[in-house]
Parts: sequence; C-alpha cells; structure tokens
Amino acid sequence: MKRLILLFLSFTLLLLSGCMPDVRQTPEEETTLITVGFSQVGAESDWRVANTKSMRESLSEENGFELLFDNARQKQENQFKAIRTFIQQDVDYIVLAPVTETGWESVLEEARAADIPVIIVDRQVEVSDPALYTSWVGSDFRKTADEAVAWLAETLDAREEPDAQVQILHLQGTPGSTAQLQRSAALEAGAARHETWTITAQLNGDFTQAKAYEETRAYLQGNPVPDVVYCENDNMCFGVMQALDERGIAYGTGGVTLITFDAVRTALSYCRDGKIDLCAECNPLHGPRVRAIIEQLERGETPEKQSYVPEQLFTAGQITDELLESRIY
Repeated sequence: MKRLILLFLSFTLLLLSGCMPDVRQTPEEETTLITVGFSQVGAESDWRVANTKSMRESLSEENGFELLFDNARQKQENQFKAIRTFIQQDVDYIVLAPVTETGWESVLEEARAADIPVIIVDRQVEVSDPALYTSWVGSDFRKTADEAVAWLAETLDAREEPDAQVQILHLQGTPGSTAQLQRSAALEAGAARHETWTITAQLNGDFTQAKAYEETRAYLQGNPVPDVVYCENDNMCFGVMQALDERGIAYGTGGVTLITFDAVRTALSYCRDGKIDLCAECNPLHGPRVRAIIEQLERGETPEKQSYVPEQLFTAGQITDELLESRIY
C-alpha cells in the first residue's frame, strides 16, 4: 500500500512539473523610458512648428524617451497648468519654452520641490534664483539683432544720400518675450546712435502673420510709406509683404528695405528673389541639445548653464539652391 502511495505521489508531481512554466527562460531586458513634459508656447509661426518637430524627433521613443507635449496657445496661464500637471504625473524632466520672461518663480519652485529638473528653451526666464532651472538652450537674440542693425547702418551709409532721413517701421513680437525685448533693444540702440534714423511706430504683431498684416494695413492708411520695415520674425514679415502688396508698394530690391528674423526656408527663398533684404537666422533645432543635456544629467554630469545654437545673417548672394534644398525648417 505504501508503495502504491509513493508511486501515485511521484506520478502526480511529474504531471504538475509538466504544467509549471519554465522559470529557467531568460527574460528580455526591460527598457525604461525617460519621461519628459514639454510645455510649448504654441504654433504661432513656421519657426515654432519647426522647433516642436525638432523636440519630438529628438525626444522620441526610439531614442529612449516618452514625451508629454502641451500646446499653451501663447498663454502663460496654460503653461502654469501644464507644468503642475507634469509635476503630478511625476515626470523625470520638464522642458519649458516660456511665453514671457517674468512670472515663473512659484511654478519653478514647485518643480524644484518635486525634484524635477527644468530645462528652458528659446525664450529666457527672469528669476531671482537661477538654480530654479537646470539649463537654457536658445539663440543669442541681442547679438544677432545687433549684427542686423549694423548691416542696416552699413547699407544705408552706402546709398547715394547717406545723410537722408530714414523712416523705420518696427513690427514687434509677443510683448515681454526674450526675442521681442532683445530685438527691440538692438533697433532702439541703433536709432539712438544715428541721428537720421526715426522709428515711426512700434506695432505689436505678436509673431503672427495675420496680426502683422492687420497692424501694417491700418498703419499704411494714415502714414507715409516707411523706408525700412524691421520685423522681429518671418511670419510678421510675410504679413507686412501682404499689406504692401495690397497698396502696390515695392519692397526688397528697389523698394522698402525689409529685415526679418528666423530665416525659415520660405523667407530665404524670398530673400534670394530680392523681396527681403536681410534674413537674420534664429535656429529652431533645439531638440538635439536638450536631449544631450538630459543624457548628461542621467550620467550624473553637470551641463552648461547656457547653450547657444549656431546662427548667421543671409542676403540674396549667399542663398543657393543647395542651401534651400538642405534647409529642414
């Protein structure tokens, strides 16, 4: 009887062992994605769209990231909500493209309290404690704008009547943004140095083509045609061109001098064709630098506090078919 019981137990254990999973299988290596919350200003311009694309491509799943994207539609209060949501979601990093420079102290304090590093891109933030953010990636707006103003001075000096009065119409971007503040400051400083320069008006184009068109159209109805239009981004320049076209006013070569910032492919094409006199580049491809900063932090390294993207000025003679074809924004 005891023998029968032992045989039965042995048979039962054999059957059970056949039904058990093979614990000796080698499990696949688990991949943990780095979670990044990105609060973007909006989609107000071709530059901004290219900037978002660069971030999405660099912080992709294929590169080891999970990107949580929020479009603030150019409202700072929407960015506050997005950052607080990212904190609640316990993301690994927050990337912020701020609408304006001021007003960020409280929400950045909340991110620091949650031990979440914040990387600022494009526009800067004005805070009492720079340690509230880890690093900033963007353009040297004032340097590029100073170079554009110097180009204008040199161009005007080379004219037949270098001492003639110059009327400048100024299309400004979103008030309080870094690009607006520094590009405006450069032009204002240039006008202060040249007695013949007069800024006839500073119109708020909010970095959009539609707003710049409306503002310029209204201006032209009651004011003389300016000698120069200084546009703080390409889309505003396109709006100015639209308004000038409606009035039959020549611009570019032989007409109103147009200066614009960003140098997206469309603007460069107009510049090559003589419709825009100067394109000052503002490189939107921040994604690779942001990715590199996060990877540095993951390795326990300390990234640079500021990281500038390379940029240059373009006039018609510098723009080739090869340049336009290779331009990815």
